[in-house]
Formats: sequence, structure tokens, C-alpha cells
Amino acid sequence: MTNSRQIKLGAFLPGGGQHIASWRHPEQPSDGATQFEFHRQLAQTAERGLFDAYFLADGLAASFAGGSEGGSAKVAGFEPLTLFSALAPLTKNIGFIATASTTYEEPYNLARKFASLDLISGGRAGWNVVTTATEAAARNFNLDTQHPHEYRYQRAREHVEVVKKLWDSFEDDAFIRDKASGQFLDLDKLHATHHVGRFFKVQGPLNVPRSPQGHPVIVQAGQSESGRSLAAQTAEVIFTSHQHLHTAQEFYRDIKHRARAAGRDPNHLLIMPGLAPFIGRTLEEAQEKYRTLTSLIVESDGISLLNGLVGGGINLADFDLDGPLPPLPVTEGMKSRPELIRQIADEHNFTIRELYQWVATARGHLTVVGSAEQVADIIQEWFENEAADGFNILPPWLPGGLDDFVDLVVPVLQKRGLFRTAYEGTTLRDNLGLPYGVNRHSLPQAKSA
Repeated sequence: MTNSRQIKLGAFLPGGGQHIASWRHPEQPSDGATQFEFHRQLAQTAERGLFDAYFLADGLAASFAGGSEGGSAKVAGFEPLTLFSALAPLTKNIGFIATASTTYEEPYNLARKFASLDLISGGRAGWNVVTTATEAAARNFNLDTQHPHEYRYQRAREHVEVVKKLWDSFEDDAFIRDKASGQFLDLDKLHATHHVGRFFKVQGPLNVPRSPQGHPVIVQAGQSESGRSLAAQTAEVIFTSHQHLHTAQEFYRDIKHRARAAGRDPNHLLIMPGLAPFIGRTLEEAQEKYRTLTSLIVESDGISLLNGLVGGGINLADFDLDGPLPPLPVTEGMKSRPELIRQIADEHNFTIRELYQWVATARGHLTVVGSAEQVADIIQEWFENEAADGFNILPPWLPGGLDDFVDLVVPVLQKRGLFRTAYEGTTLRDNLGLPYGVNRHSLPQAKSA
């Protein structure tokens, strides 16, 4: 039996590994973050597992996880769009969702790069919209300190609006390319942007035509009030982080309600919480995998990771690591993630040391340790109870964590009729079940105006 509604899956696969100590795992290449062949292997494994998309986050500053020499595998890596442009010809169906910043990129350049990736991949590109909340990034872009939280989100809203206008510069059949007549382009189907707003002034049109899916899929991950508002208005996929079914349900229902209120079809906005699974053929085997990675954490790396997650403005190395998490200062950085870290610490009564050991796996996303059936049970429960349309899977180490999910969990989900046995189409929109990105100038109201 196959359910009409199917689980969607993203694969979050940083080559350096997800867990802060993953680079020390005997199975993972220590230089995986900058080893192209390793990324190719990961992409092809995820495609074998019928994942919808390969997702990569991105930062705009070198991210040192700790003071130890060598520190973290997150210090340096590939720029996602460049990497995905190289991987696209080596795959056929899997999508590529790359992160890019509305705070430090101009709409024209960003629209051009994603439109190019969409064409190169045959319609498999997605843009993860971020506002970039770090002081280190600000100092790399001609600033002494980062812009305030609300400013970044107001800029992001207009930025997305401009990018979407640029992606609609050419109607689908604008290019005639008739050698006999000599007509290359129907100029009536070319549209300038003419955008003048608070943050941007863009003439247009874009100099890249449309792809087989119309335009890239818009992805967003904010959970603050500003983030929810932006996502409900602009996103087609939302990556989110929750520790409990009931909080995931509250977020799911709130976002769907906001989308409906904005005149959107809530089914065209997919919510995909992050899930970091340690998978074994038995619970005991999964627990041993968790213990192995936890034992590899370098203390200074764990503290530095936690400092970043709680929003800066505090150095937890100055506190007793076997004592409780102290009160956290309010900053202009991330809002929702520090609140989530506080929640995790309080619910589990964690010490600082226990807290960094727990969040080392997935930075506050749900961590599950269990057999394939136990992991599938949680996925099914959330999927069937208004908490998720799918999941963004964060394998704790690579390639083993991804192999475990593809070889052990995917068959269980397929047997239950919850997950595809073949791709539905060739574009990311086809496989996510999202509508074609119709050009605004092709709509009936546009023609009659």
C-alpha cells in the first residue's frame, strides 16, 4: 500500500561531517570538507537513497570551533554553488539547495548564480535564504558590527522580492532562435525589473533565461517571529529545529495558517525539521555509535561551539563546565537558536559539558539514537501528526551515517508506503510536489493589464 502523501527528505551533507568531532571518526576523511571526490560519493549515495535534495549551509567567515590546533573541520570548505555546479552533471534527479545571504549579496548577482545552477542542473536548484547572523561575517564585508536583527529581515524580504522579479525577466518561450528567419528573441516577452525600494534599486532584466522548473525553489530556516513571517510569505520549503512533537506541531500549524492568510496554498509550503540519527541494527549498536563520537570531542571545540550557538556575548570557558548553563545575554545575532539551547539545557538539567556533548551532533536539531525501525517510527509519527512534511537528515558522520540511513531506514519507510521507490520527475519541484514556477508576466491578469 502506498500513501498519496509521501515523506520528503533532504540530506544535509557537509563534507567535514555534521558532528563537531566527526572528522576524527576513523571512517571519515579528515579533509572531506575540501575533497571533491568525497562530495561526489555523498551526492550519488543520497541519490541512490532517493533523497529530494543535497543541502549545504554556508558561512561567510572562517569558523574555528575551538582553540586546539586543527580544531574543527568547519574552518574552510567549498562555496556551495560552485560545488553544486560541478556535482550536477554527475547526478540525474537529486536537487541541490545552496545557502546564500541576503545581507551580504546583491540581488542581481545572487539571482544570476542560482539561475545558472538551475540551468546547469536541468531544474534542480534551490536557494536557502539566510540573513547571516555573525559579527565575524560583518567584519568581512566592510562593517564593524552586524546589522540589527529586524533590519536584516526587512532587507531579506525585499531581496527575495527582487530576485524573484529578476527570475521572471524572460517568459518561457521568449527565445525563438529561428535560424531561417533570423529572429533570436521575442522582445515582447523580455521584461525589465524596474525595482526601486528601501534597500535596492535594480533596473534588470536578468541575463540568464529560465530553467525547466521555472525558477529555483525558495528555502528558509528562520524560527523567530520575523523568520516565521518571512517564511510564510516567501518560502516553499522550511528547515526548522524542534526537540518535541508538540513544539513541531505548533510551528507547523502556525506556518500553514500564516501561509493561508497570505493567500497561499499551505500544501505548497513544505516543513522539514532537522533530524540527526544514530542508526544501528539494534538499539545497543546505535548507542555505541553515539558513545564513539561523543568520546572524540575536544573540550575547547565543544565550548567554542556552544559559545556560538548561544548567540555570542559570553565565554562559557569562564564558567564551571560541570555546573549549569548561566543566564544568556541578548544580542543582535540569532534569536531562536539560543532560546532552543536554553530549552534543551533546562529540560535535561544539563551541565555545560553535557550540553555541548549533546548539541555537538546537530546544533539543536532532534537527535535520535535507535534501530532503523525506531528512527522510522519517529519520522512516521511526526509526518502523520501535523509536525512535518518531511525531514532534513543530518548524518552525524560521513559516509557511514548516510549509508546507515539509505541502507537501513529508507527500506523501512518504503515498506510502510511512506517514501518513494522511484523519483517522480527530473526537477526539484517535480519531486517535492511543488508547482511549476510560473512567470508573473505569463499570468492571465498580467496579459490583460
